[in-house]
Amino acid sequence: MNPDDVARFLRTHPQFFDQHPDLLESIYVPHPHGGRAIALTERQILGLREKAKLLEGRLGELIRYGTENDAIGEKVHRLALALLGARDYASTVRALYFHLREDFSVPHVALRLWGRPLPEGALEGAAVDDALRGMVEAMGAPQCGPAAGNSFLAWFGDAQDHVRSVALVPLGQTRSIGLLAFGSEDPQRFYVEMGTLFLRRIGELVTGALAARP
Repeated sequence: MNPDDVARFLRTHPQFFDQHPDLLESIYVPHPHGGRAIALTERQILGLREKAKLLEGRLGELIRYGTENDAIGEKVHRLALALLGARDYASTVRALYFHLREDFSVPHVALRLWGRPLPEGALEGAAVDDALRGMVEAMGAPQCGPAAGNSFLAWFGDAQDHVRSVALVPLGQTRSIGLLAFGSEDPQRFYVEMGTLFLRRIGELVTGALAARP
């Protein structure tokens, strides 16, 4: 009988050690971290402790993510209330910029809108060429990543040389009406693999607020 046969036998006869409990105390196996041999029961206890530590770590990670998500959710809620309370286009944009910079700590924000009349002199109405509009139309969802080589980097003006990561949030429902761009000097603030659920919700809030304000 080889080791595979023994393992197969024990898997198919789980009651074996119930019928021979003395073996659990007489079988010794190597300690998982080296050193002396230990009883099989002690090895099982060590294994359970290690699994408990892994589960504890995973639980702590989930709690941390949950806490972070709750905090972001509160910020999105405050932004929604501010946009809801805005009376016109100018106050809507001011509320948006304020909350993104002060509450979400986004140092650089750029907004461009098209396909709708805007107040004279509004920076958000600056011309956007067809190629960039086409890129926004093709996004379909928020995108995050490094700033280097990004086609929208110039929208941050004099700050573009300091921006290291960006998040792009297309605005619109059935068609694009603009783009909301976030810029950070931290290269890890907006990274390719990050979740975009809250960015999407912010985009939806901004789209709805702008559509409802003259």
